[in-house]
Order: sequence, then structure tokens, then C-alpha cells
Amino acid sequence: MRREEKWVVLAKSADFAGIGKTYGVDPVIARIVRNREVTDKQELDAYFHPSLNCLHDPSLLKGAKEAAELLEEKIRNQKKIRIIGDYDIDGIFSTYILYHGLSACGAQVDYTLPHRINDGYGLNEKLIRESCEAGCDTIITCDNGIAAADEIALAKELGMTVIVTDHHEIPLRWEGETAHAILPPADVIVDPKQQDCMYPFKGICGAVVAWKVLQLLQQRFGMKDEWKRYLACAAFATVGDVMELRGENRTITALGLEQLRHTENVGLQALIRKNDLEPDTLRAYHIGYVIGPCINASGRLDTAKRALELLLEEDMARASLMAQELVALNASRKELTAKGVEEAVEIVESQQLWRKQVLVVYLPECHESLAGIIAGRLRERYYRPTFVLTRGEGCVKGSGRSIPAYHMYEKLSRVGELLIKFGGHAMAAGLSLTEDRVPQLERALNEDAGLDATDLTEKICIDVPMPLSYINETLIEQLSVLEPCGNGNEKPVFADRELTARRAFYIGKERNMLKLQLDCERGYMDALYFGDAEEFLDYYRKKYGVEQVNALLRGRPQQMRFAFIYYPQINHYQGQNIPQIVITHYA
Repeated sequence: MRREEKWVVLAKSADFAGIGKTYGVDPVIARIVRNREVTDKQELDAYFHPSLNCLHDPSLLKGAKEAAELLEEKIRNQKKIRIIGDYDIDGIFSTYILYHGLSACGAQVDYTLPHRINDGYGLNEKLIRESCEAGCDTIITCDNGIAAADEIALAKELGMTVIVTDHHEIPLRWEGETAHAILPPADVIVDPKQQDCMYPFKGICGAVVAWKVLQLLQQRFGMKDEWKRYLACAAFATVGDVMELRGENRTITALGLEQLRHTENVGLQALIRKNDLEPDTLRAYHIGYVIGPCINASGRLDTAKRALELLLEEDMARASLMAQELVALNASRKELTAKGVEEAVEIVESQQLWRKQVLVVYLPECHESLAGIIAGRLRERYYRPTFVLTRGEGCVKGSGRSIPAYHMYEKLSRVGELLIKFGGHAMAAGLSLTEDRVPQLERALNEDAGLDATDLTEKICIDVPMPLSYINETLIEQLSVLEPCGNGNEKPVFADRELTARRAFYIGKERNMLKLQLDCERGYMDALYFGDAEEFLDYYRKKYGVEQVNALLRGRPQQMRFAFIYYPQINHYQGQNIPQIVITHYA
């Protein structure tokens, strides 16, 4: 089923020529930046010239100063501190930052990461009691804890100090249409989502929250610039946890990527090499889709401690073996994911679940760690808020991925009585419930969905309707100033219509992709389509007829006209730099 799309040209005004002249870029680049809501001079300076001066003062983060003061007291009194993180990229790097940083301050510190299957997300009673039995005076959480009120109450009953560093939404209790925040009884809470937190940028990940606390702590120990060494870790977690690359996040990522390209961390060096990457070419894409999934694979299919141990490893030979194991785990994860997606699509199609506003797909035998990935794939395919549920230990567990019109965490808050546990934010969430309540959950979520046809039609925002004739090597090179690209700072979107083609070819080992030769002023320009070639051609068979498409494939004259959303790139071929485009959407 080819889902509905609405193409919209962004028409935001600004002095594009003036911005282009000030920053030495084509007005097209200036227009794209304006479309990312970068408007005033300070924001433009930070976008085109990110620097440490663009980062916000960590003392503005509510609770950060108090956390640093409390940690200093515990360290100087040699109290035993335990860090409790999470099993994903953000939790792993949060734990690394705190463990490495507190150790540098002389802390008596250790860490533990929950096992996804045995422990579930975040704090639980078992982890609390184990910490107490180990003689821990203080627990500091990272990337979790804000929703663990009962567990933290237990820690306090057992006489422990608790510091929460987190970035997730504050739990809510609904009374009719009124929501009340529920904060855990920790000694200190550091979470920018607290209503009275004055931190200027709320969208930081858990690792950045931990990093900010560490910065204040190390300053108290006279370590003025030590915090800078964790920039790459903060950037890795920001991209890996799919935070929006706007404002401070983009600055952290830009600076952190530069540090990552020259990292002294032996484990990261090994992981980069085992993925056949050149450090100098690393971009946010490689964190999100190549290296990052290897880190995540440890927490999905084994234990996240393996990834953390890699980050802490200082011997290159051992690090290489550990990195190779993570690469192999990720390969297994890919195979299992493909199988799970295939099964989920079969359920959605056979039961016509795509007719509903919210997809709830129950895959009892699926590995629970893959639920979020599969939910994301279904969300992309059907453009519906999607929950994928699996049979876990003693209950059903699941993950959800959302669309902009549907605040997933708030919607789960409204059906909290059906759930054992849940947490997350607007675009993603995790949950657990008893198996008998799965049908009730699906009904309740769809009854309260509040979505209409407009909400369920993906809007493709076009930055610039740009004729192919405008594309040249200089413009393509200038697109690099937009990096790092990702969520919230997407790669630019261009479009052209009424295009004609001389010929189309099947390409790829499986001959399942296409290359078109499009007419343009310089003769022709290659256009590549890496999606489903047959689905692409079927669309035009229905639009223009089988004979027209056959003529295109044979290089014969035809009357077909194309509208493409595309991205330009350079094809380096036999010593020549030849502009071409990659088609992302068609009509």
C-alpha cells in the first residue's frame, strides 16, 4: 500500500541574499537554514560557526549545582557511589561519562546497567537492594529515574542518598482533564523537563544532563577543562538517542563529531575500524546508522555492559575483539529485525489494521528488544502511531513510535490504569501490561486517538523547488555547511516537476533499484532511486500506461512527466565530479 503524502513548499521569508553574503553561502543555503527556524544573528552565528561559547551554563539546569555539591561531599568523605544507567546508547554513554568523570575526581564509584530482559528499564527493587547490600551510600541515576518514585522511596527507606539525572518526561497523574506531576522522593533531581527548570534548551539527552552535572562537579575539584574531553560522548548519545539537532544539540554534535574523528578512546577507535569507516569522514549518519546500532545491539541481544566495557577498554587488541563481537551482534539484530518486520506487516495487512488510527501489533515470539525498531519501521510504512508488543517475563512488554500529531507519553498517561509501567516522551515510549489487557489497550488508544485524515497524511516539506539546471558542484559542496544533519536538522529537500527522462535502467546486484537519465540544459543528469523499483514503475504504469513505461525502459520516446523530491550529490567517476540526484519521493 502506497501511503498518502502531501507535498508542501516551505515559504518562510528572510533576507536570503544578505545572509548568504554575510556567511559566504549561496542564497539557497540561507533559505534552508531559515526553514530550520534559525533566524536571529546569534542563532545564525551558532549554526554556521558552532563553538563552546554557544553552550548553555550548566548551573541553569535545576538541581545541577545541588547534585554537584552533594557528590563533592560524598567523594571527599569516600562514600561509595553507584551509578545506575540504562541499556541503550544514551544510558551507556551517560554511565561512561559519570563513571570516568567521577573516578577522575577520586570517587569510590562503580556502576551497573539493567539487563533488558531480566531487569527491564531503569531502576527496580532488585537493583536498589543489590546496591544496599554492596554497601553503597549513594545512587546516581542517568537516563532514568524520573519515573521510579516507588523504587527511590525504597532506597530512601534503606538509608541511601539518591540523585536522579534524567531527561524523560515527568510522570503525570490525570484527574479528568487536569494533569499533576509526580516527582520521585530523591535528594536531588536534575531533569530539564521539570516545570520550573530555567534551562534554556529542554531537548538535551540523558548523557548531556549527566555531562552538565559532571562539569560543575569537576570545577569544584579545580578541573576546569576536563569536561571538554566528553564532547564526543555527548554527541554520540545525542544522535544515538535521536534528539533534535537544533540549538545546543547541534553545537554539541558538531563539536563532538570533530572530537570523535580524532578520538583517543581505544574502544571507539576499534569500533570505527571494525565498521570499515575512515575517521575523517565520520558524520552524524554513521553514529545513527552504523556505529550506534552496534552499541545498542549489546543491550538488545546480550548485556549493555559489553558496550560500556568496550568504551572503558585501554588495550587495542582486546578492544578489537570486543568491537568485532558487537558488530556480529548487530548483524544478528538486523536479521531478527527483518523477520519481525515481515511478520508485523503480514498482521497489519491481513487484519487491515492500517484502517485504524493507532497500530497495536502483538508479536508474542519477537525478541522484546526489537519492538521499538519494528514499531519505527511500521510507523514509516503506514504513518500511524505504532506500538509493538511482545511476550516478556511474566507480562507483555512493548515500545511505541509516534507521529508529530500524537503525543505518545500523554496518551499512555490517559490509559495508565491498564498498564503495569510506562515511560517515554512525545515521539517514543515503552510500556508493560498483562496479556489479557492487550485488546483493551488497543481499543482505549484508538478511542482516544483524536487524529484526523490530515494528521495521518505525512507532510513532506520542500525547502526549495529547485530546477535541475541550478545544480552545480559548488552548491553541492556548500551543502556540507548544513551538517550535522539528522532529526530536527534534516538534510535539505529539493523538488522539481514536469521532468522528462530519456531512459530508465535497473541497477544493483538484485536489479531492484533504478537509474533514470533526466533531460536538462546540459544534456542529461542521472537520477538514482534506491527504493522499490517495481513499486515506482507500477505507479507510472497506472498513471501513463504499460507501453509508456516499457518505452522508458527501452530508451524510446514517450510522453511521461515526473515530479521528484530529491537530494543532489557528486558522482566521482573516472577522475570527474559529475552532479547527480537521489530521488526520495515521486509523483
